Amino acid sequence: MEASQDISRLIEIMAALRNPQTGCPWDIVQTFETIKPYTIEEAYEVSDAIERKDMDDLCDELGDLLLQVVFHARMAEEAGDFSFGDVVEAITRKMIRRHPHVFAVSSADTPDAVKLQWDEIKAEEKRERAERRTKRGISEDFKSGFLGSVQRSFPALTEALKLQERAAKVGFDWSAPEPILDKIEEEIGELRVALASGDKAKVSDELGDLIFAVVNIGRHVKTDPEQALRGTNTKFRRRFNHIETTLEAEGETLEAASLQRMEDIWQAAKAIERQLAE
Repeated sequence: MEASQDISRLIEIMAALRNPQTGCPWDIVQTFETIKPYTIEEAYEVSDAIERKDMDDLCDELGDLLLQVVFHARMAEEAGDFSFGDVVEAITRKMIRRHPHVFAVSSADTPDAVKLQWDEIKAEEKRERAERRTKRGISEDFKSGFLGSVQRSFPALTEALKLQERAAKVGFDWSAPEPILDKIEEEIGELRVALASGDKAKVSDELGDLIFAVVNIGRHVKTDPEQALRGTNTKFRRRFNHIETTLEAEGETLEAASLQRMEDIWQAAKAIERQLAE
């Protein structure tokens, strides 16, 4: 096969990779669940390329993200659910339907009128979606109810923040940040108990509760937890890089260094940061 600008070539490549007899052993055994983390990762890498304004990387990362769409569509086609063509048809139909002021006749000629028209069309689509789900026997629907407007597709920290913000609109909220600290300590205690039990599912559950409580206090002190964590990630990268470069300068390696040795250099990095901040 040769590279091509025709999307059909990518679809053919994916079909070949998934061929049970002649395909790639890794690609053949993948499922929606195993591929999902890669799909999320590729979306983040697209976002990162945009933030860095790197058009070369953006082109490459968009291709990686497109591959994820083709991969999922291929698995769905194998299961007899839908194909890539169905995905394209669905989104083109949606875009045409939501833009009657462009593709049909409409009186929406201002941004506000377009927004109102968009909301009305989405409401109609929501009703149609509910009917389809009912016919397929799907009862649970996270898009319904008061919290339905909060997308599950958000990163977990963002979803937690938006769920809390939404619930707060009807008074389901803490009155001040201090009681949340007590809640955090309570969750830490429950996590300790779960750790002692050795029950991995319980540990995961309690860890989630703890993180949710931490997100809550961030909201109360007007600090976006996603951005706060991103800042900590940057700080961790910087300090760990200091460990690596210090060891290299002294003829040592990360693999051979003891934990105490790395901790000492870490603390030195913190001291340098404090001096620079003064």
